[in-house]
Amino acid sequence: MDSILIIKPSSLGDIVHTLPAVAAIRDAHRKASITWVMNPEFTPLLRGSPDVNHIHVFPRREFGGLGAPVSMMPWLKETRKLRPDLALDFQGLLRSAFIARVSGAKQVYGMSDGREGSRFFYSRTAKVNRREHAVERYLKLAELAGARIGDALRCPLPTGDMLPRFDEFPPFILLHPFARGKGKSLTNGVIEEICRAFAPTRVVVVGKTNRNLDVAENCVELTNQTSLLQLIRLIRVARFVISVDSGPMHIAAAVNDRLLSIHTRTNPRRVGPYNSNAWIWKDGKILCVKELENAKLKRHGHPFKTKDIPAVVEFIRPLVPIDPMLA
Repeated sequence: MDSILIIKPSSLGDIVHTLPAVAAIRDAHRKASITWVMNPEFTPLLRGSPDVNHIHVFPRREFGGLGAPVSMMPWLKETRKLRPDLALDFQGLLRSAFIARVSGAKQVYGMSDGREGSRFFYSRTAKVNRREHAVERYLKLAELAGARIGDALRCPLPTGDMLPRFDEFPPFILLHPFARGKGKSLTNGVIEEICRAFAPTRVVVVGKTNRNLDVAENCVELTNQTSLLQLIRLIRVARFVISVDSGPMHIAAAVNDRLLSIHTRTNPRRVGPYNSNAWIWKDGKILCVKELENAKLKRHGHPFKTKDIPAVVEFIRPLVPIDPMLA
């Protein structure tokens, strides 16, 4: 097989989940040219990637409104030139399946849980269970493409970029409290109380938000101030990461075992950190990911409130000792 097209334009967490599958495909097809269709804001994730040769940027934001069919024509024209031997639709939507067919691929593979009629475009389908973690589902599509899935998975991410004028010492806790889904984000009161509870240890708050935070002196407020690559660097070097269910949480699961993922409405078995050494909070319980299989969890737990902070601090504090220079 000479050329393979990966179709997974978004979102941040979903792209991170796809990386192990693409790595396995690369290991199985070492000489193939692999191209990835991806939204421009996520392309930094592939900087220095050993597995992907080219990125075919999908500028989705330029294709909105009534003029979308006309504005898409130049992009579709370039897509038709790709003509890969195999296109793999990891997105599973009508749009992504259409892109696969437009590319002129000789074969198009997708997953059995594809939506919006996407499965009608596939030459072959990988049978997957919707209740499985996304990484597991994507690996099954990689297997259909000839990959061998072992116990050790690669999830290559760039090392990231250091922030100017930010000292990575003394050790800090990274807090990512924002997410797009309803009920996922932490309230301002909870964010501010988490910072105070860990004082004098530094708590670095990151993420995109329109809110104004009134944080304690030990808090470094970096919301809306980091690029994706700078965020990856902060996640890598943090002594501990606390995050709601979000794309950055999945990056943390890939590069840092010291992670607590907060789940309110979402199922951590399906969308939690894909890291057996990471931890999750759900409905007042703190569990290691490796314990989830046999744990009893409510489908919709209660929101994370200030009353839940002491248990989290008690769990994390031994793992992030107070720097004697700060005490």
